[in-house]
Amino acid sequence: MTGPLRRHARLLAALLVLATAPVARAADPAPLPIFDAHLHYNWEPAPYYPLEKVLNLFRQQNVTGILATSRPNDGTRALYEAKPKGLWVVPFIRPYRVRADIQTWMDDPSIQDLIETEYKRGYYVGIGEFHLSGKGAATKWVKRTVDFAVEKNLYLHAHADDEALEILFAHNPKARIVWAHTGFSTAPEKVAAYLERYPALWCELSYRYGITSGGKLTAEWKALFERYPERFLLGSDTWINERWDSYGSTMSDYRSWLAQLPRDVAEKIAFRNAERLFRR
Repeated sequence: MTGPLRRHARLLAALLVLATAPVARAADPAPLPIFDAHLHYNWEPAPYYPLEKVLNLFRQQNVTGILATSRPNDGTRALYEAKPKGLWVVPFIRPYRVRADIQTWMDDPSIQDLIETEYKRGYYVGIGEFHLSGKGAATKWVKRTVDFAVEKNLYLHAHADDEALEILFAHNPKARIVWAHTGFSTAPEKVAAYLERYPALWCELSYRYGITSGGKLTAEWKALFERYPERFLLGSDTWINERWDSYGSTMSDYRSWLAQLPRDVAEKIAFRNAERLFRR
């Protein structure tokens, strides 16, 4: 074969390779950003993950913001004061020094002193997460906490059953409440009634029972999300070490059912509602 013919054959072979090679796939899009509206970075006596490991976990999961609380408040301060690049930290005052305070804070005047002292740092956006059950919410110290939040334009993050939730709003109808776990198992129709009755109520969905069945959104919850797309938030609730270990699967589970909603609804629940509520 002459030189020109060999060159021509090589060119044809190269073109054939290009023609038959698989088309390079475009890079997969980044996963839907998530604002984690129920995040504990507890320091009792020291955090399970060091700060840099936690921040790296958020980056890996495309968690772009967190509602940060801790017991005591050292962990929240560490997250906020680190000013991490690419992570928006919304700090809440937790009314607990140690775990035992969960059972007694509602009758403990020293907790109000803790809240008011911590508030003076000047950067807190809310109070909570705190725990209340039934008429345990009907104390003068809980009312004082609610009134303080209203006075200072703070949100409340309440782990409360139905009765306690209603008492909180009865203390002060101007309260703005993020309802942790959305009552765990409160019926969807009752959740809808609360959303109608209390315009300043937002429902956070960690540990919320019944949203999916077999990985698919139930008809009741799909209808609820589409009817009230601006009233829901997501959360991890890293209250124990195992919740940190399963953080990635928690975010994956959220994205799985969010993908079953219209894109605009999914984005509101995933991160846009938090931006609208907490940006200052």
